[in-house]
Amino acid sequence: MFDHTGLSDGDEVDLGGLSLRALATPGHTGEHLAFELLDGPRPLGVFTGGSLIVGGAARTDLLGRYRTEALSRAQYGSLRRLAALPDATAVWPTHGAGSFCSAPRGGDRTSTIGQEKATNPLLAAPDEDAFVDRLLAGLGSFPSYFLRLPEENRRGPAVVGDPLVPGLDAASVAKLVQLGAVVIDVRPVPDFAAGHIPGALSIHLRPQFVSWLGWLLDPGTPYVIVRGPGQDISEVVWQALKIGYDVPAGELSGGMAAWDAHTARIPLLSASDIGDSRVLDVRQDNEFHSGHIPGAVHVELGDLRAHVADIHAQPLVVMCGHGERAMTAASILRRAGHVGVEVLEGGVGDWAAATGRSPA
Repeated sequence: MFDHTGLSDGDEVDLGGLSLRALATPGHTGEHLAFELLDGPRPLGVFTGGSLIVGGAARTDLLGRYRTEALSRAQYGSLRRLAALPDATAVWPTHGAGSFCSAPRGGDRTSTIGQEKATNPLLAAPDEDAFVDRLLAGLGSFPSYFLRLPEENRRGPAVVGDPLVPGLDAASVAKLVQLGAVVIDVRPVPDFAAGHIPGALSIHLRPQFVSWLGWLLDPGTPYVIVRGPGQDISEVVWQALKIGYDVPAGELSGGMAAWDAHTARIPLLSASDIGDSRVLDVRQDNEFHSGHIPGAVHVELGDLRAHVADIHAQPLVVMCGHGERAMTAASILRRAGHVGVEVLEGGVGDWAAATGRSPA
């Protein structure tokens, strides 16, 4: 335990000309605090954390369904409190821009109190019951590892020092796979499509990497990394450690150029080449319902492993919004023995532009 000074509602911290005031804003969690930045008595902005976010509020269901309604009602009071700040007050949330913690999932990072009062549908709710209904209706799925993070954080992380990921030759990688390790290929979609280790799981290294790693790789499963030129193994390690995962068991030295056994491929299709192919759309529910290719089968990527047996073993095209999630889904299907799997480059907008047809 580190020495610290606990803060409660209304406590202020002097920053040398500016000050921070703690504001109790329960909802995302029961103990949540926002921090108002003050220049003397004048509010400059508020670090809203997981309370008010751009276009919505942070979700209230991460502590279990039995606490969701009570936290949602607390979130109502917290947002009303923040909305009472001057309209010019800047809003600096922790979540947003596609975070699974936001409801609904918006695209902007910052705002102002006045802007949120004018455009945030939750702040337009006429009463607490309507607010709760709107908030809960906007909750999509979230990575399963979210539910174990509170306990991980309470225990504190293991001391890892400067973690070393050993370089492995192809034979050593193959041996680890035989013993139960999973190959995580973090290269961009076109590189994975052109050739990868059979059975590898494609999760492109990007800011969302950690969410899909935690959602699709069971905790405690050893894994081996395949990366491309210019990709930093320390970024993989850092993202894994943030959710309590172990350091990779190793990485393929020299990348795919060093793999001397059979390679697998997954074809990429342009939107104009889909034709009448069967389509599997792995986007989130709200994305799918905002517009999709008519007749597409819908299974969210996070749920796909549990529904692989429900996907008919016949050729299909997998799609998402850009291609990364689709390739991850295709790699899951290939691991399960599906053949004839292809991936759409792009999304439903590209399909509409190429075909002249309207999404359903």
